Amino acid sequence: MENRDAGTNGQDDPESEDEVYEVVDLTEYARRHQWWSRVFGNNSGPIAEKYSVATQLMMGGVTGWCAGYLFQRVGKIAATAVGGGFLLLQIANHSGYVKVDWKKVEKDVNKAKKHLKKKANKAAPEINTFIEEATDFIKRNIVLSSGFVGGFFLGLAS
Repeated sequence: MENRDAGTNGQDDPESEDEVYEVVDLTEYARRHQWWSRVFGNNSGPIAEKYSVATQLMMGGVTGWCAGYLFQRVGKIAATAVGGGFLLLQIANHSGYVKVDWKKVEKDVNKAKKHLKKKANKAAPEINTFIEEATDFIKRNIVLSSGFVGGFFLGLAS
């Protein structure tokens, strides 16, 4: 009894006259080639460079606008909360409900400031590595980054 491998049924034989055809799945092709590729042009290159300049500017601008808009809203809420709290504290202090020792507050703030300054001078290597990586990313993706900055300022203004 002969034991033949099922995977070698004449497919590797150079004398075989069967031609091999590639089957193209259009749904897979459509998944790989998104609509923005048709609108903004073909893509080539690594990471962000595989998108055209218009696509990079659009993606950076939209994400920047969203970030700026959220930053503006959160900033307003935070400023209102801090300012309102300080205003209420001042009103309570002048009305006699609360007695604040401002000399002690100033002394504690200066102490905390010195402590933070000392800790900032000994920044962790992870922070320095993160800053270097972020700077490198911005340099490599200058179009995307400039779109983000422009969108961020537009988001702050809106």
